[in-house]
Amino acid sequence: MHSSPFLQSVYDYMLVRRYSIRTIRSYLYWIKYFILYNNKRHPQKMGREEVARFLTFLAARRQVAAATQSTALNAVAFLYNKYLDQPLGDLGQFQKANRQRKLPVVLTQKEVRAVLDQLTGPHQLMASLLYGSGLRRIELLRLRVKDVDFDHLQLRVWNGKGGKHRLTTLAVELVPRLEAQKEHVRALLENDKLYPGYAGVWMPDALARKYPSAPASLSWQYLFPASRLSLQPGTHLLRRHHFDESSLNKVVRMAAQNAGIEKTVTSHTLRHSFATHLLRSGADIRTVQEQLGHSDVKTTEIYTHVLQQGAHGVRSPLSGIW
Repeated sequence: MHSSPFLQSVYDYMLVRRYSIRTIRSYLYWIKYFILYNNKRHPQKMGREEVARFLTFLAARRQVAAATQSTALNAVAFLYNKYLDQPLGDLGQFQKANRQRKLPVVLTQKEVRAVLDQLTGPHQLMASLLYGSGLRRIELLRLRVKDVDFDHLQLRVWNGKGGKHRLTTLAVELVPRLEAQKEHVRALLENDKLYPGYAGVWMPDALARKYPSAPASLSWQYLFPASRLSLQPGTHLLRRHHFDESSLNKVVRMAAQNAGIEKTVTSHTLRHSFATHLLRSGADIRTVQEQLGHSDVKTTEIYTHVLQQGAHGVRSPLSGIW
């Protein structure tokens, strides 16, 4: 529950319309920030000038990244265009955040091995899939049991970034552990069914109507479920969600620290490493693009840039005088 009746109303509006919990949290954060920045004035008494000034403040004073400014814009645009039904229209000129491309942090294969060696059980399996299949963190956590294709050694990723679907590779070495994980999910499901009021796993509305028995079927359960049952926000439905996103990042970061790696390592670092190692092994950039789910090959080319620097691309002149 929110202390502000206005924010609670916005929360309820998004919840009823099936916005994801991630989107709801993000939008509420920026809407609240926008209101506080404007000395708690009610959004109905403000408009495009205040929004443009807020976005300029984020770029000029807070120096946020372009993607962060874009998220803030999306949140405030939702507030006016959808919730308040007061379309903003053209915001005019506001300072854009610098869209400076960051070079990805990439681990060596030895470092990846060291990170994985610090983990056990499902945590190690999740990290292995991040690296072995190049998944984004949320793509991994949203995998259902049915999305693992053991016969063709591939994973089906549904509604990845940009709402795109794709297939990505699956390391044969992970098959026995994935089969064991599937049996673990099966045991959890059978136990969950004993709870009064258990409503099965969450399903998108259209699929829930089309397949009414799917929420309680093994194939639709999350491959990496949460450790406990919980009530779906805004409802009294008892479900088992997937493993927590922020917890996964903490697990990977702690593993890297325990392995003595001084680089800044997140779960996304394993995806960066997947792409770089594929290219280094001779994979075609278009193939890597498809594996990663990039809509533009220019996004994938950042990894060739990494490979072309240093000893793997340009020989330092210092090496010629020693």
